[in-house]
Amino acid sequence: MLPSQSPDQVIGRWREAGHRPRALWSGAAHTLDTLDTMTSHQTTQTMKPATAAKKLGVYLEATPAEFQEGVISRAELNALQANPPAWLEELRSNGPHPRPVVAAKLGISIAGLARGSVTEPLTTEQIEALKNDNPEWLQKERAIQAEVRKEGARIKKRNAERAARSGDRRS
Repeated sequence: MLPSQSPDQVIGRWREAGHRPRALWSGAAHTLDTLDTMTSHQTTQTMKPATAAKKLGVYLEATPAEFQEGVISRAELNALQANPPAWLEELRSNGPHPRPVVAAKLGISIAGLARGSVTEPLTTEQIEALKNDNPEWLQKERAIQAEVRKEGARIKKRNAERAARSGDRRS
């Protein structure tokens, strides 16, 4: 709007151009105007093989070459999760397993694996052997993890109590 134009003049030019005036607060009219001109095209979500392997909980280097070389769509990932092929079932049951899976199976953190000098992926057999041997570093890391969980539960309980008290004051 130019300083010399009144709002009525601006609205008059809009009407001449074929625009319909509407209230500034009316979002419904705008939605209806724009929806009929929009097309619904959906792009396929894809991900790198490393991301898909992480979501599947498998070690990427142990997957078949065709899995490692291509991109994986969200639909393909969902299909793999819902109906895993033999190679995926084999990897999940026997490994080699990536660090997050190894740490979870041992009941320790990923940092605990590094402190224990476990840097390579392990098979299920190797994980079971470690559990049976129960080395001192594993015992220590399990104790640390138990303390971390205990502290997390304490903080969660404290926050819930605080929220309950602040909710009581508001009532």
